[in-house]
Amino acid sequence: MQSHVLVSQDLFCLQLPQLGPVQATICHTRGSSQSGRCLCASDILSCTALGLEQVPGEMPVSAVTLDLSHNLIDQLKGGAFKGLSRLETLRLAHNQLITIHRGAFQNTSGALLRHLDLSSNQLYKLEGHYFQDLSGLEELLLFNNRIVQVEGVALVGLGNLRKAYLSHNLLTDFPFFSIRQHSHPHLTMLDLSSNRLLKLPLEDISNLPILVQKGLYLHNNSLKCECSMFGLFRGWERRGYASVKHFIREHTCCISGLEKGPVRFLQYDGYFENCNLTAMSQPLREQESAVSVSAGKALLLHCVTTLIGRSLTFFWVSPNQEYVAPPGNNGSLKMFANGSLEIVAARAEDSGIYLCMALDHQRRRNETHEVNVTVVPHQESEHYESFNTGFTTLLGCVVSLLLVLMYLYLTPCRCPPCPKAPTPAAPSGGNEAGAGSAQSSILTPTPPATTEGPGRKVSTNKHVVFLEPIREQQNGRLRAGPGAQPRAGETDSIMSAFADTPIMLP
Repeated sequence: MQSHVLVSQDLFCLQLPQLGPVQATICHTRGSSQSGRCLCASDILSCTALGLEQVPGEMPVSAVTLDLSHNLIDQLKGGAFKGLSRLETLRLAHNQLITIHRGAFQNTSGALLRHLDLSSNQLYKLEGHYFQDLSGLEELLLFNNRIVQVEGVALVGLGNLRKAYLSHNLLTDFPFFSIRQHSHPHLTMLDLSSNRLLKLPLEDISNLPILVQKGLYLHNNSLKCECSMFGLFRGWERRGYASVKHFIREHTCCISGLEKGPVRFLQYDGYFENCNLTAMSQPLREQESAVSVSAGKALLLHCVTTLIGRSLTFFWVSPNQEYVAPPGNNGSLKMFANGSLEIVAARAEDSGIYLCMALDHQRRRNETHEVNVTVVPHQESEHYESFNTGFTTLLGCVVSLLLVLMYLYLTPCRCPPCPKAPTPAAPSGGNEAGAGSAQSSILTPTPPATTEGPGRKVSTNKHVVFLEPIREQQNGRLRAGPGAQPRAGETDSIMSAFADTPIMLP
């Protein structure tokens, strides 16, 4: 007969024969007629599905993992786990738990307990003393209960908490103000989905650490359709937060006055077309210490603080030493109750250090935060400059071409009339080489053969800079002497008139 040990709420069975020399034994416990049937394997103690009505007594002190799931336990009395100083994992899922008495986890491992599973029970309220002895707790499972209230101090003291699951309960609100960076620096998962939340305290949520906002699951609630609520989730969606990205269809809200079903507002956002975009961005509280903004654009600055409580007030000091408090100054600066400051239309004089101060009047504490704002001038001038530079270059090329043409065709001829010599008949191919047009004879790098003939005078008072000296070689060949004609098929390249070299006029 094969033995098994139950080690999780999902009835995952560990086959003991694969444990090598470790063998399952019947643990000697008391407190119930069925408690003697608990199984021990190394440091694992399993008492699952035994019909237990209370936690067994005198359990092995060497237990590191204790599984009491799928029983009938309805309460945890004070000192219920006394003596289990090595306990790290405690599973109590699928019981009938209604309450947890003060000191239930006292005299246990305390800081060593990392995983606590209280899911699928009958808990109605999370009181402040439930987890006060579990400072090392990292994972807390409370989903599928009947919780309608979480006291503000219920999670205080859980500084190592990383994940908290409270979905599928009856919550209508939650103490978001109790979670701050200094109180829960490692918290990355807070699941409040499938509850009955009606209205979100956006100011408290905007003050949550960024890691908590990224892992805050709020889908499948009864939220009212409001612009501020829509702005919160739309902003998270644009930032790619998994809590919104993976549950687009499950984010719904109810329109007051309409009996229609809930609206999937992230898929069909027509109801929020007229919402203020600035107000939508208020809950996003990730603020860098140095930001830049284009001139004329709006910029929203957040006063990030670790202070908590409802007695907080905020004010800003601008670079010109102007004191700014809600609702702002004469219109260039707007300030909101949650501490955010909006520069309506950035100007060059708005650049500088902005100092925010948060004051906790109840505890007489304050914190300051600086943001360096740089206003960047309009980039349009650069586009105009590049366009003007290109236009100037094109215009210069056109003018250069016109000057060359004027030089070629409009220069008066000061030479005496030349007698026409009879032109011998020549084949058509020779016309291209010898009897070219005036333009080709001048533009060719090789000087014409009649430059120094009888009755001719060499013109030395006009030069074109792209004409090479006569005595130089071109294209790797020696130039022909005076009077020589180029051979058919042997042509020299003509340099472009659009070259960047300037024209030298007499």
